[in-house]
Amino acid sequence: MGLFSKLYAKVMVWSRHKYATYWLALVSFTESFCFVIPPDIMLAPMSLAKPEKAWFYAALTTVASVVGALMGYMIGMYAFQFVEPWLISWGYQEAYQTIEIWFAEWGFWTIFIAGFTPIPFKLFTLAAGVASMALLPFIVGSLISRGLRYFLEAGLMKWGGARLEKHLHTWIDRIGWATLAILVIAYFMFR
Repeated sequence: MGLFSKLYAKVMVWSRHKYATYWLALVSFTESFCFVIPPDIMLAPMSLAKPEKAWFYAALTTVASVVGALMGYMIGMYAFQFVEPWLISWGYQEAYQTIEIWFAEWGFWTIFIAGFTPIPFKLFTLAAGVASMALLPFIVGSLISRGLRYFLEAGLMKWGGARLEKHLHTWIDRIGWATLAILVIAYFMFR
């Protein structure tokens, strides 16, 4: 059993834990304004472990993420001066400045696209607050894009079910090493 196989087996055990739902909600909430781990890491295995609850998990993840996005919006609007040093120390300053420009040009579409992509959503929620983006489009854009992302992910896991779980267990080491290699190559290419 390889490194990623062991990790995969452990994650599948955790995804069936009696408190996994609470952890999923907490991670989804905090990821939208401060936490670095995306909820997908929990949503996918939980939906795979219990396909009959996949839609519930997707809805929970979406709602918690949008509530967290509102927290990020409020932090951006009222307390950005406290958060800015962290953005700088984490190396997000340049990315944040680019996002500010995007908000000025495209507003709603910026938050809509950001909610669906793997780009750190917290940067967008903070920038939306700093830019004083209208609250209703912010909520609607976050809700639709996060919902699309999480329901698509949960749906794929539900559709794959036990068959996908079995195949993933055999492929996970190759997938893990390939992903790691791509990340290292991308780091050196774009650094």
